[in-house]
Parts: sequence; structure tokens; C-alpha cells
Amino acid sequence: MFPSGSPRSLSLVFLLGMASQGISCPSRCSCQYLEVNCTGQQLQEFPVDIPLDTRQLILAANNISYLPPVELSFLADLVYLDCRRNLLGDDLDFTFIGVARLVYLDLSFNNLSQVTFSTFSHLLSLVVLKISDNPNLVAIEKDAFANNTWLRHLDVSRTGLTFLDTSTVRDLPNLRLLGLSDNLWHCNCSFLDFITWMMESDVHFPDADNITCYTPAGLRALRMPAAEAQLHSSCLTQLHKQDYVFLGLVGFCIFLAGTTAAWLAGVCAVIYEAHASKGEEEEEEEED
Repeated sequence: MFPSGSPRSLSLVFLLGMASQGISCPSRCSCQYLEVNCTGQQLQEFPVDIPLDTRQLILAANNISYLPPVELSFLADLVYLDCRRNLLGDDLDFTFIGVARLVYLDLSFNNLSQVTFSTFSHLLSLVVLKISDNPNLVAIEKDAFANNTWLRHLDVSRTGLTFLDTSTVRDLPNLRLLGLSDNLWHCNCSFLDFITWMMESDVHFPDADNITCYTPAGLRALRMPAAEAQLHSSCLTQLHKQDYVFLGLVGFCIFLAGTTAAWLAGVCAVIYEAHASKGEEEEEEEED
């Protein structure tokens, strides 16, 4: 017998408890209290026989390409899901509809291509979201995180993103850390609002030295503070040829409208004078 309260006796009690309750553990995975760890097991599919009371599920470093929404929904108490370094891609819309208590979600090092409103909209308790190192991720919808108001840590570093709408992150009231480094940011006038928000917000940007412009060529490798100054100069104070053409057309239209209005006013005045003179002549003839 093991001494009461010793680590071995406690482990034995835990294992006996699992056996008495008929709790199983997925093949090639290890299970501890409320945790299932399947790291690096070359799994091709989402594991079966996951205990329903699991709160922490680690599927890192496998070859899983699909997360089944129905099987996930059985894990209603899940708060931590680590799926980094898998083959997840394309459409994850409504995948997490049944795990509304999820607080931590890691989808980094996968093949995600876009994030829509329906991807994470049901994760109302989400605090940490990592979708970095998805080189095919080229689009995040403007309202993609509209329901994730508790989000504090968001990482979209090292993806294929070239643009991110300011409201996508500005409207997250609890955001404290935002990873943006080593992306393909296109620093044009449309991106100026986002850069200005970065400079003025209280959000922390880790690896800030590597948040740089990728295009246009003239701004390549320029860090965001310098890019903001450059864009302010080129976007807000200088006019391009198209702008001069537009202003010229506007001026011409105003001139033409004014000339036409003056001409019409003159014509009306002449007609009125002619009509008034004719009336006076008729009156004089009647008097004679």
C-alpha cells in the first residue's frame, strides 16, 4: 500500500475514479484531469472518445485538416483549444458554434485563407486568439470580431494580410495586445487611418520593429511611425494629376453653370423689358 496522501496514491485514486466512471481516452493521446493532450501524434482526423467534461484540448503538431462542429459541440465545457501546426484551412465558419465557453484558441501555423463574421462570432467569451503564421490568410472581414468583445490578445503576425480595416480592432474595448509583424502591409492612403490608430492607441504591439510596409516599393521596409509621416505628407497635402483634372472639371462646371445662369437671367430681363415696353405702347395708343 502507498502512504495516504502520497502522489502515487492520489494518481491511483484518480485512475480508479476514471475507470469507475467509464471515462475513456482517445487513442495515442494522454489524459489528465479535464485535459486531453494529443500533441505530435500524426493524427489525420479529429480524435474520438474525448471525455465530455474536457476543458483543455491540445491537438498541436498533427495533420488534422477538419474540425467537425458536431463533435466539438459535445465538448460544451471546453475553454482551451490548441490546434497550432495542423492543416486547417479555408472555411471554418460555424465550426465553433457549440463551444461558446472557449477562452483560448490557437490556430497558428495552419492554412487559413479568410476570417469572416461567422468564423468566431459564437465565441462570446474568447480572450486569446492566435491566427498567426497562416501565409494564405489574405482577408479578415471588417466585422469579423464584432462579437468577441472580451478579446484581449489577438495575433495576426506572419500572414498574407495587406490591409486591415481600422474598425476591426479599434472597436474591441478590451484589446491590449495585437500582433501585426512580418505581414505584407500595403501602405497607401487607405491604410493611413489604421497606422494613425496604431500610433494613438494604448494597445501594445509586440515585435513592433518588424511591423513595416511591404508595398509600394518606395516605402518598403519602412516602420509604421515613419510611414505615417510619409503618408500624411503625400496623402493629405499633395494632389495627384487625377486630382487636378477633377478640380479643373469641377471649376469648369461651376463656371459654365454661372455663365448659363447669367445668360438666362439676361434673356429673362430682355423679354421682360420688351413685354413692358409693348404694354406701355398699347396703353398710349388706347389713350390717343
